[in-house]
Amino acid sequence: ELRTPITSIRAYLETILEQSLPEDKQQHFITQAYQQTLTLSEMIKDMSLLAKMEEAPNTFALENVKLIPLLEQLKTDVGDSLKQKNIQWHWQLPDNITIRGNASLLNSIFRNLIENSIRYAGESIEINLSVFNEDPEFYYFSFYDTGMGIPNESQLNRLFERFYRVQEGRTRDTGGSGLGLSIVKNAIQFHRGSITAKNRTNGGLEFIFTLHK
Repeated sequence: ELRTPITSIRAYLETILEQSLPEDKQQHFITQAYQQTLTLSEMIKDMSLLAKMEEAPNTFALENVKLIPLLEQLKTDVGDSLKQKNIQWHWQLPDNITIRGNASLLNSIFRNLIENSIRYAGESIEINLSVFNEDPEFYYFSFYDTGMGIPNESQLNRLFERFYRVQEGRTRDTGGSGLGLSIVKNAIQFHRGSITAKNRTNGGLEFIFTLHK
């Protein structure tokens, strides 16, 4: 996975150095190389986060995190992407819902879920997040989109594997590190929860997960 962007960067730069190119073509290759460095940086950042969760979980500070302000900020951050694809994102959560956890990891959970839907679910869809149950220890969440879902249901259990692709090359084509859902699973487990994925009867992909209060 690291080899792919590195090989691309090298090929673009070698072409620029070894060939006499028109200025517009040279600028195009420089831009493509730069985009590959962004992909590489994102991949390294995500790999580091996964390693830290596995090897040094005690280094993540805990606090009382209010989810609605976190989601409101996240919706602002991805607002342009939602607008470009005509995606509506709604949530139905208890007032003042609060998790005792790590704010950065909780942000990673919801950011990666929403970015996964934006990248792969299609255009003119809806995304919905809700709490459908709670008990003294856990909140039970549903996160779903009304997009295309996963054609082969046997692949659902593999969605959380690192670098797994439902379609070969789709992560490279659409951006992302290929580690988003693996981060989601590990961050949820850090908060003593669990997550599963399923196709919805009416279309789209749904994630059911718990977070310890």
